[in-house]
Amino acid sequence: MKKANRWRWLFFFTGIMVIGLGIALTVKGQRFGVGSWDVLHIGLFNHFGMSIGAWSDIAGIIIITISSIGLRQLPKIGTFMNMIFVGLFLDFFNWLLPDAHHISLQFMDFLLGVILIAVGGGIYISANLGAGPRDSLMLLAVEKFHCSITLARTIMEIVVAFAGYLLGGPVGIGTIIMVFALGPIVQLSLGICRKLLMKCIGDEQVVFF
Repeated sequence: MKKANRWRWLFFFTGIMVIGLGIALTVKGQRFGVGSWDVLHIGLFNHFGMSIGAWSDIAGIIIITISSIGLRQLPKIGTFMNMIFVGLFLDFFNWLLPDAHHISLQFMDFLLGVILIAVGGGIYISANLGAGPRDSLMLLAVEKFHCSITLARTIMEIVVAFAGYLLGGPVGIGTIIMVFALGPIVQLSLGICRKLLMKCIGDEQVVFF
């Protein structure tokens, strides 16, 4: 079991690091728009004040509560570690990576960032140590409605982006790309990573969602 846990934590932190790198890259290419959840956070900030980060945290807490009730289980430690370490990795890579001054480089940063966010999601979710707030909501939808990750993630992104837009949040071409690209890539990445994790663990079993 110790071998299994070591591999699971390795996958978890690798995925979180990849997500942090991906978000940092989208920040470098933010001229093309922000993700659906950021559209909502900015819209809430415009209407009710506080800060964008505060609304992100509030949304995260609400989502964790809803997901825990829906899945009938308490949040795992990985859920809270996700909230902490994604931000830390984001800040680190945002400091490390150079700014892209040409529009073509910004677009490349943005596209690569979207891919890495989705791939990182598949890597860390495969460890089954606790999904982050938004991924927990996605997994809840998959379990309750027996749909694919692609469908659940895409619908969730559309609803959130539309709600944010109604509140005055900024929607750009990048937002639309993220709405339709994240779900399929997460589903592909998750399937591959689960198989890879099982090979690394060997005979020891991991229970997945």
